[in-house]
Amino acid sequence: MSDAMLRLTAVRKAYNHGKPGEITVLKDAGIEVAKGEVVALVAPSGAGKSTLLHIAGLLDTPDSGLVQIADTEMSALSDKRRTEARRRDIGFIYQFHHLLPEFTALENIVLPQLANGVSQADARGRAMGLLEQVGVAGRAQHRPAAMSGGEQQRVAFCRALANSPRLLLADEPTGNLDPATSDQVFGALMTLVRATGLSALIATHNMQLAARMDRMVRLVDGTLQPA
Repeated sequence: MSDAMLRLTAVRKAYNHGKPGEITVLKDAGIEVAKGEVVALVAPSGAGKSTLLHIAGLLDTPDSGLVQIADTEMSALSDKRRTEARRRDIGFIYQFHHLLPEFTALENIVLPQLANGVSQADARGRAMGLLEQVGVAGRAQHRPAAMSGGEQQRVAFCRALANSPRLLLADEPTGNLDPATSDQVFGALMTLVRATGLSALIATHNMQLAARMDRMVRLVDGTLQPA
């Protein structure tokens, strides 16, 4: 078995196939993220970071190339098994928190666990533990509208880790926050990641945050290069 939690090999993705103006977003893109490694994905807006993350997270499929998670080649699986792998193995964080507004912070973290067959008591216990780790346990019974942007994003981090994934994919997770809050919230995220031994691929424009990860890669002209 390999040491890689995520491996993309020769991934290609284009839009408007065979039509005038075809746009190739990814071409021969490859990366490995080792178990327990945190990698920064750096690129300007529009370079294809989100496309790459969606392919890595099994939300989209490449036109060619391989996507492997923990030595399993994902394109060989049925849609049902890909969905199961995504639910079981992958956590997602986006720039905007996307919390369910009618539910409390605690409930937003409990719900994905219930969908995964966890008991109510166990789900609530894990949710409170995660909220405590990121310093917002006192907001457990608050709905998103009653929380600050930084608090909402911390709750979103907890929700992404609710089902104990092995791989975390994050797309500009602090991009919607002011610099001071961004630094604090990113610190909370890194605390969670390190505490759980997660592998993570985190897209960011912020070079200071990128420097706090294990290494950086750049997406340049559709390919991934060491930074």
